[in-house]
Amino acid sequence: MELNKYIEHTLLKQDAKKEDFEKLYQEAIDNKFFGVCINPAYVKDAVEKVQKYGVKVVTVIGFPLGANSTDVKVFETQKAIADGADEVDMVINVSKLKDKDYDYVINDIKSVKEVCSNHNLKVILETDLLTKDEIGTACELCIKAGADLVKTSTGFVKGGVGAKEDDVKLMSEVVKSHGLRVKASGGIRDRESAIAMINAGADRLGTSSGVLIMEN
Repeated sequence: MELNKYIEHTLLKQDAKKEDFEKLYQEAIDNKFFGVCINPAYVKDAVEKVQKYGVKVVTVIGFPLGANSTDVKVFETQKAIADGADEVDMVINVSKLKDKDYDYVINDIKSVKEVCSNHNLKVILETDLLTKDEIGTACELCIKAGADLVKTSTGFVKGGVGAKEDDVKLMSEVVKSHGLRVKASGGIRDRESAIAMINAGADRLGTSSGVLIMEN
């Protein structure tokens, strides 16, 4: 199993410094990871450093709460694409989902997808905050809105577990017959957990432990 092809090498910490990003880029190049996942302010730099080596640049939208207005998410996405991002991971509005304001959630996702053009849009569900029924419903809304992938977590929920095998399996069962894929993210720190997520149905892995996984 070529685990490196699944991995989006991730650095989203607030206090990350220039040398941290330089290390991330070089590790992604050396290990031939699928991509790097960084905050929008660093997209241009990442594009310059890794795209020529075949490493994709992934950024996050409405991160980490998902509570930005739709207009702000759209603008943020347009800027990220203009800066050269290959893919965007937007955070779903969890409050609107829990309030069953499904029209809002669909429009929020659809509006971002419209400005993504042919770039993949992943929707972060924040599964630590959702019931199983809500996870299933969120996946169905992502299908209706035209998303390309559903993603488990931001990794920013206090006390959260992040990606869980049963959640990944549930997400896969709901979306894959409709052509969407699944990204497992949060708490994937070793080879064993990486393989478990793939076996559960993950097509991508978001992790800051990519090098450790490969070394294992």
